[in-house]
Amino acid sequence: MKLGFSKSAFVAVSLFGMAVNAHLAAWHEAMWCLNVRIFLPVSSHLAKRPTLIRPQGNTGREDLNSYDIVSPLYQLSFRDWWFHHVNRCDEFPPAPGKFIDLPAGGTFKIEIASNRAKTELSYNGRDSSQWPDGETYPEDYNVAGCITSPNMHAQNHGRAAGTAFAISYVSDIKQVTPQNLVVFSVRHRTPWKRVIYYDVPAAMPPCPPEGCICAWGWVPNGCGQPNMYHQAFRCRVTNSRSNTPLATPQPPKWCEGNPGACTKGAKQMIYWNQLEGNNIQVDGRDSAGDFKSPGYNEKVGFADGAQNDIFAGPASSGGSSPPSSGGSSSPPSGSGNTANTNTNTNTNTGSTSSNNNTGGGSTTNTGGSSTTNTGGSSSGGTTSPSTGNTSNSNAESGGPSGSTSGSTTGSDGSTTSPASGGSSVPSTTPRQSCQRTRRKRRQEEKMKRALGHHHHAMKRSF
Repeated sequence: MKLGFSKSAFVAVSLFGMAVNAHLAAWHEAMWCLNVRIFLPVSSHLAKRPTLIRPQGNTGREDLNSYDIVSPLYQLSFRDWWFHHVNRCDEFPPAPGKFIDLPAGGTFKIEIASNRAKTELSYNGRDSSQWPDGETYPEDYNVAGCITSPNMHAQNHGRAAGTAFAISYVSDIKQVTPQNLVVFSVRHRTPWKRVIYYDVPAAMPPCPPEGCICAWGWVPNGCGQPNMYHQAFRCRVTNSRSNTPLATPQPPKWCEGNPGACTKGAKQMIYWNQLEGNNIQVDGRDSAGDFKSPGYNEKVGFADGAQNDIFAGPASSGGSSPPSSGGSSSPPSGSGNTANTNTNTNTNTGSTSSNNNTGGGSTTNTGGSSTTNTGGSSSGGTTSPSTGNTSNSNAESGGPSGSTSGSTTGSDGSTTSPASGGSSVPSTTPRQSCQRTRRKRRQEEKMKRALGHHHHAMKRSF
């Protein structure tokens, strides 16, 4: 008897098989899909969609052994791969009040694992270890072909492709798009150990009251199916000291050996090897002789650590966000994937961000709030921290009006002094000054006449 499988059932079975092979994902209590588990009935080949057990983070029903989010994404429609909709992970939000706290200028902790049971989110960490699958391996773990336990798509630590976090300044996951989701932190040579600390730019503006939407991404460096990972979190910036919005992100570009070809400034996440929605194309082999695979590393222009070149202008004072709750811990000394000091480190003092980037369209802040554009213009629009909407203002001129509080130096040497919270203040002409003086005199004369009439009336009454 010949059985016919629907496309959806085939995808569901494929996802189930991938979970058994122990792929990896990022874990935090503020993630979407924390408690979901696909359930495949015997008659699944007759179903139009996979049946799911539906315990949600906000119902009090927990699944300490969930693993749906670890399924990789490959050759899917945009609707299916975007925030892991293929198995409806985007329909299961975190519990109310759960956020990843992103301390401006600090670090936050994320766990990488093959299953929730292998993290501190289940059984008080009983089944976890330093490694993503709860097992133990040598520090110099190396497999000539490919490490498959845990399935890190790498031969050794040095070949790990890198992972990243991005942020969108909207509170509704349905309003997030590739055009308002900006990579703000990268960790080279991950995934590797279970715990990773990511750095946060010091100039990050505050999120809306309901928080922001963050995303974690990973594109493996070959060594298996050339897929990708894309998942959602609810997050919020704490201890913010700036209101300068993030610039509109541009698609990343392959630029190994040619830094000038890299996308400068704010970058989108990497979307690759899908049926639609890809934002990068590569062909041929890289310098190591492997087939090119775009990852969150220097080959695609992503520096390790906080991405300090993502803003629409210099940092502006007045940021207001919740203080850090303590949930985002600093990396312990000597830990595995810890925050590293790198050339992209923000040298912010006070409320001014110093972005030392020398490529076209980048900005170099040398003290105070002035910005000198040393090569080409940055990408056009900016993303509003409060709404996530974009406005078409050139980043070369210091971002949108109202986005900065210091003076901005243009390429022609002229300066503009934006008013706090508004647009630039124009100089007053002699005619305008004269008109104000006349209005003031007329008002004074009117007041004197009114007081005189009142005084005369009072005398008559007596």
